Amino acid sequence: MLSRDISALFFNGLGSLERPQSSGSWKMLLLLVLQAAWALGGGQVRYSVPEEAKAGTVVGRLAQDLGLEAGEPEARRLRLAAQGRRASVEVSGASGALVVSSRLDREELCGKSAPCALRLEVLVERPLRVFHVELEVTDINDNAPLFPAARKNLSIAELSLPGSRFPLEGASDADIGANAQLSYTLSPTEHFSLDLQKSEEYRESLFLVLAKPLDRETVPVHRLVLTASDGGRLPLTGTMELVISVLDANDNAPQFNQSVYKVQLPESAAEGTLVVRVSATDPDVGSNREMTFTASNTFPPKGLNLFILNPKTGEIRLAGALDFEDVRSYEIQIEATDKGTPPLSGHCKVVVEVVDVNDNAPEVWVTSLSVPVPEDAAVGTVVALLSVSDRDSGANGRVRCAVWPAAPFGLVATFAGSYSLVLREALDRERVPEYEVEVRAEDGGAPPLRASRGVRVPVSDVNDNAPAFAQAVYTVLARENNAAGAELARLWARDPDEAGNGRVSYSVAEGGVGGAAVGAGWRPASSYVSVDAESGRLWALQPLDYEELQVLQFEVRAVDAGEPPLCGNATVQLFVVDENDNAPALLPPAGGGPGPGSAGEAASGPGSGALWAWAAWGAPAGQVVAKIRAVDADSGYNAWLRYELWEPRGKGPFRVGLYSGEVSTARALEEADGPRQRLVIVVRDHGEPSRSATATLSVSLVEGAEAALAAAGSSSSSSSSGAGLRPGAGAEGGAAAAAAAATATATTNVWLVVAICAVSSLFLLAVVLYGASRWAPRAAVLSGPGPATLVCASEVGSWSYSQRQSRSLCVADGAGKSDLMVFSPNFPPPPGPAAKETQPEPPALLDTVFRVINSFCSSQ
Repeated sequence: MLSRDISALFFNGLGSLERPQSSGSWKMLLLLVLQAAWALGGGQVRYSVPEEAKAGTVVGRLAQDLGLEAGEPEARRLRLAAQGRRASVEVSGASGALVVSSRLDREELCGKSAPCALRLEVLVERPLRVFHVELEVTDINDNAPLFPAARKNLSIAELSLPGSRFPLEGASDADIGANAQLSYTLSPTEHFSLDLQKSEEYRESLFLVLAKPLDRETVPVHRLVLTASDGGRLPLTGTMELVISVLDANDNAPQFNQSVYKVQLPESAAEGTLVVRVSATDPDVGSNREMTFTASNTFPPKGLNLFILNPKTGEIRLAGALDFEDVRSYEIQIEATDKGTPPLSGHCKVVVEVVDVNDNAPEVWVTSLSVPVPEDAAVGTVVALLSVSDRDSGANGRVRCAVWPAAPFGLVATFAGSYSLVLREALDRERVPEYEVEVRAEDGGAPPLRASRGVRVPVSDVNDNAPAFAQAVYTVLARENNAAGAELARLWARDPDEAGNGRVSYSVAEGGVGGAAVGAGWRPASSYVSVDAESGRLWALQPLDYEELQVLQFEVRAVDAGEPPLCGNATVQLFVVDENDNAPALLPPAGGGPGPGSAGEAASGPGSGALWAWAAWGAPAGQVVAKIRAVDADSGYNAWLRYELWEPRGKGPFRVGLYSGEVSTARALEEADGPRQRLVIVVRDHGEPSRSATATLSVSLVEGAEAALAAAGSSSSSSSSGAGLRPGAGAEGGAAAAAAAATATATTNVWLVVAICAVSSLFLLAVVLYGASRWAPRAAVLSGPGPATLVCASEVGSWSYSQRQSRSLCVADGAGKSDLMVFSPNFPPPPGPAAKETQPEPPALLDTVFRVINSFCSSQ
């Protein structure tokens, strides 16, 4: 203010002085006066204003301070002289006050200079005058400390010692004075502190001091905040982040995640399977952290080539095949080494447990075998000892055994892994001579594995089977007149045993077992036939004659060579088949007398017989005149006879019954037919070739009375000899013959009745005896009785089946009647010696009956 007053007085004094005449002199004088006044008062006007004053703030009453009257600032155009930079103040035209026109920033205007004074030139016109005004801009604390960068990165070695100092660049404050006085603080940390060194000569220095050893693995980066505060009334602060990276040192060895790695690996794992990946960490960085893996030791040593270790990744892979049954676990020592200086290493152990897989099938071994087994071995007999094992373990190694087929053998467990193959059922070598037994074993794995062992068990033979014929009764047909030594049949008995036990020899049973009744004697079967001991062929020892022997029944015995020998029997029924070897024979007429002539063989010409008969004149057609009687020793068709009228041929008065042999009238007889007719009758059998016999019948034609007399004489024998049939002795002896016939008729009738009664009684006795022998109790029956016997007897002749035995019964004097045929039944004799001794054979019994009948007939 003092300088402002002095300046005012100075200007006022100058105004009262007169101006010099020369303008140049005036200006020079004015300048000198101003300089003197400025020097005296330090300038005419001086103002001060704080920075950042608001626009419009009055700095000072410039017009008043310059001594201008009211109205003069505007009239004289009071203003600031234009300068090179904006003054941020201006003169108000109306009031003449100096006011702030724009923002004042001391730091922008003066920087760090103090004090900050702005020199302004103020112009006023009429007259033109220049005033110098000094405006001081005072500092306020409007600038916070400012660091060169918001973040500073530092790298400090991990092994740096406590007390180590690291220089920091301090902050700057655009303010001055106390507002620019800075102090520093560091965010809380136990590892670092600050040291601020001030010097009058040099700029202050700021240091970061290490207070505690660093550990990069614990805190690799320290992030701190450095704060600078100024000395203002309301202090402002600035911050900078300190990022302190701890440089690594190789002070840590690699550490595995686990000290022991346990891995379970199935033994079926394929080559290349990842076993395990070992992992190690090294808290160091860079090359100190890089590590390689190596396998330092493997137990057992064979596992060294079984596993492959990747030195970079730590992967362990399978390089071969595992076998639980060989090695159940492996131990591998793994070492991890870093690349620091010096290198550090860490260790771990990998334990690989091999897990069993059901990869081994059970094994079955036959440790002992006792074969062959006799077929009479007792149930429970031990046949074989077996051993069963499985190399797997646990359920995979538990084995179940069974035998197939389930019979007749079974398994018995003796102790763990051992079994006995024993007999469960009785054996029969003839049914199954050998067994293929399969012992099957199955383990308990999933899926289960199976194994089997075949055991061949042959069965040895014992002589437990007797020879058995294919048939209990053999029926053999043999033609009569066969050659001696001819083979009749082949018998075969089967013995299922083997070797000597099954070797069979054959023989005909002796001792009355079989035979035939011939005449009045008994001949054994061995006199007719023989059996080959080895082949069983049945041979004929002599030619057979049907008329002598129709049926031969005997037993053949088959004996094996076992010890003791066993035998079997079969009954042979030998039926002799009839051959047509006998020609028909004419029977003589009843009542005695000369008979007909013998019949000749067909080959040599028929024989002849002379017979005669009577016929009455006027006899009607169909009246039987006579009957031709003939017999054939053969049987069947060979004995079936037919009668043919050979002469006269053509339409004669007589005809002959084809099968009955009855001669009857073909028409009524007339006188023109003559007194006598000669008939030639041929008797033929049905054999191949057929045989025949010839009979000549003379029929005398007489009156009715003579014919009636002849018929009465012959009526008693008409049933057997035919009506009026008499042997021919010429026409002259007819009357004498008729008388003799009448005498013999009465005698024949009596004996005929006696014979019929005797035959009937004997026949009934034979039937009773047969029934008793047939139904009597027997020890064994080889064969039942044969089928019902066929008996044929009729008016057309008689014939019998060729396989049956027949007998003729005598019913008249000297003649056998073929109308009644008796056949012996086919049945085997009762077995056993007792039956043979006490009971006669049915054929012999019948032969006895027939012999009695024949004897009786012949005696008559």
